[in-house]
Amino acid sequence: MSTKPSVLFVCVHNAGRSQMAAGFLSALAGEAIEVRSAGSAPGDAVNPAAVAAMAEVGIDISDQTPKILTTDAVEASDVVITMGCGDTCPIFPGKSYRDWVLEDPAGKGVEAVRPIRDQIKARIEELIAELVPDATEAENPA
Repeated sequence: MSTKPSVLFVCVHNAGRSQMAAGFLSALAGEAIEVRSAGSAPGDAVNPAAVAAMAEVGIDISDQTPKILTTDAVEASDVVITMGCGDTCPIFPGKSYRDWVLEDPAGKGVEAVRPIRDQIKARIEELIAELVPDATEAENPA
């Protein structure tokens, strides 16, 4: 029995980049990958411009709320992707850590968030291809 990979997205406020990344991964990978997101200093709400930018591509993240980064969340994840949270993420042996350098969408309008959203989508597509290389074959058996 194989267990599905799990990914944790971490940014400071868990209100923009990590929420968009989690939204894309959930939408594009379906049940193939377990998705979590958290922040080292979570904001009060998800960035409205991030919600609007994701809605433009058919993904609703309006029901999400920023969550505090916990040691348990890191420990339960196979891949931890940080987005500008610096050294606040706990390190566990055996985890794959990646740092995605992306502009912070905080305080920006939807026009400025769109290119960040598009960069995140491209990285998510690469991540899915790496973690679940046979996902497209499994969905469309010959």
